[in-house]
Amino acid sequence: MTTGHNVYLLPQTDQLRAMHTVIRDKDCSREDFVFYARRVIRLLLEAGMDLLPFTKKEVITPLGTTFHGLEFASKLCAVPVIRAGEAMEGELRDVHPGIRVGKILIQRDKETKLPRLYYKHLPDDIAERHVLLLEPMLATAGSALAAIDVLRESGVAEDRIIMVNFLSSPEGLRRVATERPRVRIVTSAIEERLNEHAFMVPGIGDFGDRFFGTTDSGAKK
Repeated sequence: MTTGHNVYLLPQTDQLRAMHTVIRDKDCSREDFVFYARRVIRLLLEAGMDLLPFTKKEVITPLGTTFHGLEFASKLCAVPVIRAGEAMEGELRDVHPGIRVGKILIQRDKETKLPRLYYKHLPDDIAERHVLLLEPMLATAGSALAAIDVLRESGVAEDRIIMVNFLSSPEGLRRVATERPRVRIVTSAIEERLNEHAFMVPGIGDFGDRFFGTTDSGAKK
């Protein structure tokens, strides 16, 4: 399901809303949070890979007949934004075993308040690949845009970047659409707004903290 500006929102089924109800509950146990978050992540990854180019391929079935199918048309790479993005990595390896994985670490500079790149390690041939950028939270879009620019500076074409995102704010989506209009975003929910502290409302808390079991400190990104 597309909402325009290259944003693909998962079908808002009752099942998806029920899973969001569990993981948004402040009293949700870590076990339940991880279990249901992983289920949603799997849906997001499948939707993201469905945006990749495919070519026709024929195979012979056990009955000796020809099946006219498809195969991925290009090489693929995943790049989690450390740390929250790593929550998606395990599910991706289940869906696509052997996928090449890079890493980017971006944090907000305490003095300038701007996103700052602290670490990157990407495949040498990343410019030849389509990239799944794994970034669960899209609030102000500052970190996401910084990560996109790291990929662009490494030779990745903007239209080859698919951001796999758990929650998005309308403000963040508009900013990406304006500044990097060819990047596609797959998300499971579009929030109501950002509050005065740049937290998404109704929100989910800090995704990485809740997934990995550290202190919940809000959803600011």
